[in-house]
Amino acid sequence: MTRSLLCPEAFLSPLEIDAVVTRALAEDLGRAGDITSIATIPEDMPARAIVVAREAGVISGLPLVAAAFQKLAPDIVIAASARDGASVATKAALMTVQGPARAVLAAERVALNLLGRLSGVATATHEFVRRVAGTHTRICCTRKTTPGLRALEKYAVRCGGGFNHRFGLDDAILIKDNHIAVAGGIRAVLERARAAAGHLVKIEIEVDTLDQLREVLAVELADAVLLDNMDVATMRKAVEMVAGKFPLEASGGINLETIAEIAKTGVDYASSGWITHSAPNLDVALDIEM
Repeated sequence: MTRSLLCPEAFLSPLEIDAVVTRALAEDLGRAGDITSIATIPEDMPARAIVVAREAGVISGLPLVAAAFQKLAPDIVIAASARDGASVATKAALMTVQGPARAVLAAERVALNLLGRLSGVATATHEFVRRVAGTHTRICCTRKTTPGLRALEKYAVRCGGGFNHRFGLDDAILIKDNHIAVAGGIRAVLERARAAAGHLVKIEIEVDTLDQLREVLAVELADAVLLDNMDVATMRKAVEMVAGKFPLEASGGINLETIAEIAKTGVDYASSGWITHSAPNLDVALDIEM
């Protein structure tokens, strides 16, 4: 079931799903469980519920919804009418859940929290992608993610049609302004990075002026350059200067109002922290049908 709910263009480890759902349920159930349902619902009472989207958007997180219910009731019957990555309309039914009422009610909030959060990220990403249609700019996320949920939120970005930047500090070298300042300049920091990098490790360096970009071009040791908080006119000049020698990434001040003009400059990537740290949750609900 979980595999069939995943976005066809993305992968999310079943180990990550289990770890997040287990941690979230433990947080919500505490030491004594759902004492409200235990007190008011007979142990053998069945329930049928429908998970619905109360607003239009792009769905992400259905495998976690299924896992949350199955963790509390392994024999629960789940029938999905959508899968991650799907665009749905308002009031769309996403999944039917049938099983012990106590388990359905106990897992409800965890399931909806995860689904609403990830679908919000996917929906926001999709809107960014829509606004750069017709250009070759790819929309990327950043490391500005919710602690403990990075793998999930980056999966949601892929469900929305975006691409992932590095997952952590250990999978790529990204030299920022403070690294340059401490290391003693662009040439020094790039030479040290290249000497230390393995043959599969990429090196990206951040610049905020065209003079810095000229120095990077002269050193010829970077695999990519991040244009930090540059205005559109300066970005355009940067694209002309580089002339395809390496990929250019725009970052800083990127939002739904600015992304279209930024993409028109010809940058290869545009990374936005907003799509993970500020995207509004999609409104989802669970309706009981006895």
